[in-house]
Amino acid sequence: MTLATRAERAGTARVIWRSTVGKKAVMAVSGLVMLLYLVVHMLGNLKVFFGPEEFNGYARWLRTLGEPALHHGWFLWLVRVVLLGSVVAHGVSAYQLSRRDRAARPIGYAHRRRRSSYAVRTMRWGGVILALFIVWHVLDLTTGTVNPRGEAGRPYENVLATFGTWYGNVIYVVAMLAVGLHVRHGLRSAALTLGVTRTGPDRTLRALANGLALVLTAGFLAVPLSVMTGVVS
Repeated sequence: MTLATRAERAGTARVIWRSTVGKKAVMAVSGLVMLLYLVVHMLGNLKVFFGPEEFNGYARWLRTLGEPALHHGWFLWLVRVVLLGSVVAHGVSAYQLSRRDRAARPIGYAHRRRRSSYAVRTMRWGGVILALFIVWHVLDLTTGTVNPRGEAGRPYENVLATFGTWYGNVIYVVAMLAVGLHVRHGLRSAALTLGVTRTGPDRTLRALANGLALVLTAGFLAVPLSVMTGVVS
């Protein structure tokens, strides 16, 4: 590839990124990457119901993925890098689109009406809540910094320690409710941005978004609720 070709492609990428359509596409693709991770992560979390040996073994297995081509733990770090990039791209796109939308309407509506659903109106605050939760979640169950009894290599015991505190449960429940609202609106918006039209499958798309949001919320909340009630101990 010549330098001229590289420069031309870089220029095209900049033009796409600066456009509203380009930012919405970046938001949609990064959102779908995070959604896929959420589904896999929820399924992994549910292994806690099979006991400490199963759950801790699953955590160890994740660190061996890709061996011997990859070193121990490298797969997880690759996933973390992709997720971090997706979170940053999603957040920056959302912020810039919001500013662009405000700039296009410097004067508010004369008659304020509810023009969108509760999930749409709370997407911004939901994003802030989730961003803060990600930081806390990493410090809690990845590094063990804020975990009251965090121990490396013992994820099952660390989960019990987190949900053995009232604040751990409150933080997690609020964040997972925000996840549900975000997925409910975000999945439909991403699909429409990537070319699914409103004419035919909109009702199906809305039902899919609602159903997936409900499953994810219930799946994630099942763990803290089970620890609180003694089902998992």
